[in-house]
Amino acid sequence: MSTNTPQIRPLSDRIVVEPHEIESKTAGGIVIPDTADKDKPMRGKVIAIGNGKYVDGKIQPLQVKIGENVLYGKYAGTNIKLEGKEYLVMREEDVMGVLE
Repeated sequence: MSTNTPQIRPLSDRIVVEPHEIESKTAGGIVIPDTADKDKPMRGKVIAIGNGKYVDGKIQPLQVKIGENVLYGKYAGTNIKLEGKEYLVMREEDVMGVLE
């Protein structure tokens, strides 16, 4: 891991995702104030992955890779705060797809 990412090693089929910032401006240029009820972002960048999941006694490697941008469910994962930044720890199965 690089020096700007937290030192965390997820276990099994878990991944650590850094959620993308919520846009504070609409496509039409309207600024959304911080007091507005904003939805939780549903995409982010994978910053750490576990070794994989055991299937029939063998480790099955994860399909997502570090650095990929992923799409996940609205209430997926557990929020954690490390070194002043917010991250999500979730299982790979909570990821709906990789954004290309």
